[in-house]
Amino acid sequence: MYPKLSDLINDLFGTNINMPIQSYGFFLALAFLVAAIILFYELKRKEEEGLIKAQTKNIWKSKRLSITDLIISFVIAFIIGFKGIYAFTDYQYFANNPQEFLISLKGNLWGGLSLGIIYAAYLFYTKNYKNKEKPEKVEVIIHAQDHTWPIVFVAVIFGIIGAKIFHWFENWDQFLADPMESLVSFAGLTFYGGLIVAGVALVIYSGKKGINWKHLADIVAPALIIAYGIGRLGCHTAGDGDWGIVNTLSKPDWLNFLPDWLWAYNYPHNIINEGIPIPGCIGPHCMALAEPVFPTPIYETFMAVIIFIILWTIRKRIKIPGLLFAIYLMFNGVERFLIEHIRVNNIFNFLGMKVTQAEVISTLIFIAGLSLFTFLLMNRKKTNV
Repeated sequence: MYPKLSDLINDLFGTNINMPIQSYGFFLALAFLVAAIILFYELKRKEEEGLIKAQTKNIWKSKRLSITDLIISFVIAFIIGFKGIYAFTDYQYFANNPQEFLISLKGNLWGGLSLGIIYAAYLFYTKNYKNKEKPEKVEVIIHAQDHTWPIVFVAVIFGIIGAKIFHWFENWDQFLADPMESLVSFAGLTFYGGLIVAGVALVIYSGKKGINWKHLADIVAPALIIAYGIGRLGCHTAGDGDWGIVNTLSKPDWLNFLPDWLWAYNYPHNIINEGIPIPGCIGPHCMALAEPVFPTPIYETFMAVIIFIILWTIRKRIKIPGLLFAIYLMFNGVERFLIEHIRVNNIFNFLGMKVTQAEVISTLIFIAGLSLFTFLLMNRKKTNV
């Protein structure tokens, strides 16, 4: 496994570099980037088809910056200088402990003050002192694709909040044992929590921006599933514990064309240091699982790609708004329910049955998708707007 991106680079090219980029974070960022590209082109397509209308907005041109604007700019630049210059002067600490570095109070005070003052002074000079134009309101056109990054931002922020909240519910003892660590750590993110909370936030956002939520949901559906698949690649590459149950079964003959690690894998050098020591290994990640497990993140990536191809293929053929999203919900529910049978998870008693949180929610997600699918078909004349 490669907890950091530099571990992968060093293994491939025989180098000895140390980068602060964790593998999971890299794939997560890649997932958001791919999702943003899909959103951009689908929003643009929907506008060209007349399904989403461009809007106008009045903004101030040549407006002077207020004291509040300058203070906010100073604070942002101060934080960048405070952390950035310290990261440069103590690079090894930053590279080895990026998360600890970011949430700590360590930094370069003079670097932060210098950058903050220089940036605030530059803005004051260019926007206030040098600017001789009279402030005026002008009307600008906001195209559908202009909402791409705001949508991604809303999805990321509320997705992380929802993912953390649902993870706390699932692991309440861990949260009570160390609440602060649970709050600031990026470990422990429950996908369905993020999906639900981000979904509600995006419905509210679309309503405020005059976008029919059904059209936005259809646009988001393919982006969501492919981003999920890319994120699972990050789970596998880092070895973050999101793997399957122990698999000591012999690989079936009909799967002999696959490498052995796709059937059972012991995740050497996993980032959470779970398992037994690897003989002769020196470094921070020298553990491997005592028994091989199903590499379920890879399976989920494979299923996510298949679902994405299906959704992407049929997206232009479906004329009922919201129907593509309903199909996505059903696919998502089935995929997650199936993988839960060979995946490590906390078990709960639910109505006399032993189930995981994801099994319950995936079932509800499938039912919601089926209900929405049925409702939209039965009311297709009313919903085709």
